[in-house]
Amino acid sequence: MKTMKLIKTVVLTLMVATFITACDKKDDTTTTDDSLTVAQVATTASSGDWRITYYYDSDHEETGNFSGYSFSFNQDGTLVAVNGSTTVTGTWSISDDSSSSDDDGNSSSDIDFNIFFASPDDFNDLSDDWDITSISETKIELMDVSGGNGGTDYLTFEKN
Repeated sequence: MKTMKLIKTVVLTLMVATFITACDKKDDTTTTDDSLTVAQVATTASSGDWRITYYYDSDHEETGNFSGYSFSFNQDGTLVAVNGSTTVTGTWSISDDSSSSDDDGNSSSDIDFNIFFASPDDFNDLSDDWDITSISETKIELMDVSGGNGGTDYLTFEKN
């Protein structure tokens, strides 16, 4: 119940922020500084369909597991990956994590890009609170230091 209430609050906040910033067109420069806002990231992610162009999971590359999938970060907080007749659904959100200790000091902002897939296993591996290393209108680069083995994961989405 609390989780659903939190998801609704995050989605409503994202929608309001999107409407407020919708008229502000930026050029296609990459942002890697602390001036990044939750609204900017949410607007960029929900602005089209994306594909995974790089996924490195701790000790090996797994980009091929997502070949052919198109990802949509919907404004209602749903995340949909489609490859032909195969559809995988999850959730996503953006959060300001400035008080968190999970940042490794290498990320460019305190904003987390949260992804959750319950299944299948390949998609479940994407579930995490990713740190944003850079973002533009056509590319989102993320990283995460794994809690279990201390390895570093990298995930890159590029606009279709």
